[in-house]
Amino acid sequence: MSETRYLGLPDGRLAYDDSGDGPLIVCLPSMLDLRSQYRFLRPLLLEAGYRVVTVDQRGMGETSARWPEYGSTPLAHDLLALLRHLDAGPALVYGCSNGAAAAVWVAAEAPELIKGLVLAAPFVRDGDGGFALKLTAALMRIPGLAVPLYMSYYPKWEPKPPADFAEHKAKLKANFKEPGRGKVIADYLSMSHAEAEVRLDRVQAPVLVIMGTGDIDWPDPAAEADWVARKLNGQVVLLDGAGHHPHVEFPEEIAEAVTAFQRSL
Repeated sequence: MSETRYLGLPDGRLAYDDSGDGPLIVCLPSMLDLRSQYRFLRPLLLEAGYRVVTVDQRGMGETSARWPEYGSTPLAHDLLALLRHLDAGPALVYGCSNGAAAAVWVAAEAPELIKGLVLAAPFVRDGDGGFALKLTAALMRIPGLAVPLYMSYYPKWEPKPPADFAEHKAKLKANFKEPGRGKVIADYLSMSHAEAEVRLDRVQAPVLVIMGTGDIDWPDPAAEADWVARKLNGQVVLLDGAGHHPHVEFPEEIAEAVTAFQRSL
């Protein structure tokens, strides 16, 4: 594991790791998780000859806890700053969940920085979570409830959990106990991806959409993957039974798909 690096930004400090040589792949984990979400995919990409950078989102991991705002668009600004800081030319960006929205935003606003997009379990528009999700988001604003509610929901995102699932979950829970971090849960749950959706027509970079059929965040994951791919003229890889973190459950299949996609660019 490489040593954590930091990028100072006007409102906080962004934590990331950077290792390997070759074509650059920047990986954004899903909201309210750690960059170690890529603990299985990252070594496979390094072995395949890539330079891999994984990032902790605002409020999470080793990135600063307190920021003026959280969500897809703030993450997009952070990604933009990081790509310029790395100064390695156009990158392939692998964005999961709201990380996909951030990747779309940057591809539209700074196309010179993007070689291609891999959008895993992508939220590039606002979904209709219904009353249950709205009630849960409201409850998570109550002090003392946010962390236990979120941690009870977390396993639903990985229906085929890896052997170290309990260890990773414990690490995530410990991270939320650090000062200021538990409060970000409600802020992320109330974010919008509308700024990514209005930019979809401006994305010119090649796109690969990865979706699991067991992703509970969409009533019909396959239909959502097809919609995203059609909007972006992209390809789709559908993984049977995978949840919202497909690179955790099926790292070998994801590494193969990413490698083939990158080589086609």
